[in-house]
Amino acid sequence: TTEIYTLSLHDALPIFEVPTIILAAQRSKQLQRGALPRVDVDPRKIKPTRIALKEFEERKVNFSFTDQDEEAAA
Repeated sequence: TTEIYTLSLHDALPIFEVPTIILAAQRSKQLQRGALPRVDVDPRKIKPTRIALKEFEERKVNFSFTDQDEEAAA
């Protein structure tokens, strides 16, 4: 059986910080472009944004913040 995962943005705000929401949006774009979900869901039934939030909730996505000044100096 497929577990239906529902999470409204209003519900997500206390859980996720604003940078996480932005990162989830970027991850959602990756999923829309064909990246495979890192959580056990059916991508045909669950929207990419919800998949991305679930991936962050389960800590399945690795990321790091970089300073733009450091990137420009490199």
